[in-house]
Amino acid sequence: MKIKFSILFFIIAILIASIFIAGSKKIDISYIKSTMEPLPQVIKTSPIKKYYYFAGEKIPIGNFDIKERLDRELLVNSYYHSATIQNIKLANRYFPIIEKILREYNIPDDFKFLAIAESGLRNVVSKAGATGFWQLMKPVAKELNLEIYDEVDERYDIEKSTIAACKYLLKLKKKYGTWINTAAAYNLGMNKFSQALSREKENNYFNLNLNDETMRYLFRITAIKEIIEHPERYGFYINLEDKYAPLDNFYTVKIDSTIENLGNFAHQHGISYRTLKIYNPWLRSYKLTVKNNTYFIKIPK
Repeated sequence: MKIKFSILFFIIAILIASIFIAGSKKIDISYIKSTMEPLPQVIKTSPIKKYYYFAGEKIPIGNFDIKERLDRELLVNSYYHSATIQNIKLANRYFPIIEKILREYNIPDDFKFLAIAESGLRNVVSKAGATGFWQLMKPVAKELNLEIYDEVDERYDIEKSTIAACKYLLKLKKKYGTWINTAAAYNLGMNKFSQALSREKENNYFNLNLNDETMRYLFRITAIKEIIEHPERYGFYINLEDKYAPLDNFYTVKIDSTIENLGNFAHQHGISYRTLKIYNPWLRSYKLTVKNNTYFIKIPK
């Protein structure tokens, strides 16, 4: 009996050892590598030109730090396909409005790309409460004569908010001298930008060491500008019919008395409440109380 048990134990031990030896052998991956097909894509670095300008002012990319900061934003925006495609489509809708107002205030056309960097041309609200295409904070917006209360917030009105942004940009330009400094101060805020210049004994944005968002800001705007102006160079082929059409086929209705229900008002003009809000995003409630002001509501034809 003991002999049979010993033989059985010996057989089991041999089997276990065989399994262990087989598992411990190195796997030859050369065959696997030789049979793997490459992914069907070509990924390249973004091209860097010799010269870049923002608002007519040269970006000194001869400095390796500045060149690498721009390179980062070109890469991010080149390969952030969904956001970049939406930027191109929305620009077709909103740039004509923004460009016209920029011209009226003698502000360089490049500042339309600032609106993309701020909001992606959407009426968004930041964690800090900055609102609208131009991401205006409530105190600044009120100083610029925008109306803000429970039922109305003119930061959502593209024409009025763009006018307010232009006034603020002119104020920054007067204080900081260059359009590049102006853009940086717009992002960081006047007080913080002034403190940074004073603390670091500098007079221009490129020499400052700021928070990551502002350090990237001007380069992000420049990258967005470069890609939108030359989309095919970066692999974006968007047909005109695929871009979002301007919302310019409308008439306005003068409002000088309270509207108790904007849904009823919309139906009276042959549109839905949703359509009313698309054309008039500054209406922030289901009603509009009129005291001393007069309002103009857009109604699509």
